[in-house]
Amino acid sequence: MKLTVPQKTLAKTLASAARIVERKSTVPILSHLLLEAGDGLTLKGTDLDVAIETNLSADVARRGACCVPAAMLADIVRKFDEKAEVSMELDESQLVVRAGRSRFKLSSLPAQDFPETGAKDHSHRFSVPTAALATMIDKTAFAISTEETRYYLNGVYFHRVEGESGPRLRGVATDGHKLSRFDMLDAECSDGMPGVIIPRKTIDVLARMTKEAGVETIPIDLSDREIRFTLGPTRLASKLIDGTFPDYARVIPSSPPHHATIDGEALAQAVARVATISSERGRAVKFAFSDRGPLTLSISNPETGEARDEVEVEWDGPDLEVGFNAAYAQTVLAALGPGNIVLKLSDPGSPCVLTHTDDANTLIVLMPMRV
Repeated sequence: MKLTVPQKTLAKTLASAARIVERKSTVPILSHLLLEAGDGLTLKGTDLDVAIETNLSADVARRGACCVPAAMLADIVRKFDEKAEVSMELDESQLVVRAGRSRFKLSSLPAQDFPETGAKDHSHRFSVPTAALATMIDKTAFAISTEETRYYLNGVYFHRVEGESGPRLRGVATDGHKLSRFDMLDAECSDGMPGVIIPRKTIDVLARMTKEAGVETIPIDLSDREIRFTLGPTRLASKLIDGTFPDYARVIPSSPPHHATIDGEALAQAVARVATISSERGRAVKFAFSDRGPLTLSISNPETGEARDEVEVEWDGPDLEVGFNAAYAQTVLAALGPGNIVLKLSDPGSPCVLTHTDDANTLIVLMPMRV
């Protein structure tokens, strides 16, 4: 095995692959990347749940394959000059890596020890706009649960729904305290597509890759066990969470009677200010709505004191006080982005529905707290 490849191309690819591979694993081969020199260079990495495969153009002088430590190779190549040509040559059980005057020898493992990551049978194939997929991830990932006992909430529920304007692809995530739903209205859908739960790790990797993909659409191959995304020369395959996502529609109030329209950025800043007085991350901020003036935000902390702030609001209901977790409120407001948002409420004990006046595809539910 002997080849040459530009540093800039190789470094970017290795960075993506290294995010999947575990730095330390009880199975040594799982901390390695498989390098295959053929018509070009193919890199493969996996943790047995998520797998990545990328094809690169390379000047191959001798075909061959080996497995090398992913994190170490990525770190070495990253530190080479961006204009350098990186050469790699397999010398018995060591991979010799050169660029300029730099030379490294890395211990390798046999290519045949690398686990099989070949494509599985997929029952459905369709494409989605890259920008829409990236937005779906941005709008839902923050609500994924980290509770291992409720493993079926540890990802984004990706499924097909029927709407007035036709079929849509929808992503939903919830941790029981907040829920976020995003629709891709113009996605090309497939009849009979199964609803699947995409794991958090896959979502995190995909978030970076969609921003760096450089392609307008992403083909998706799907079965009830695996999902695969093709981003140009890179294929990202992932096992799906084997579980049943809860009936999220039941926690979304259908028509809360009271609405507040407010500048989201101003509200987020006010929440951050009053939350400074709190010694607990989970302390509730009291939202006091009134038709006689601005929205009043307040926190009372017996240990440190009190904080109060006001934000201009358009409110169409009676006086109403409701508490929200300060950290959750800030996270939700950041996900909605700048501009006017609408808070839809029924009473202090019911979930609050948040939407953006310029975004009909995103809906967020925030559970209240006792104050």
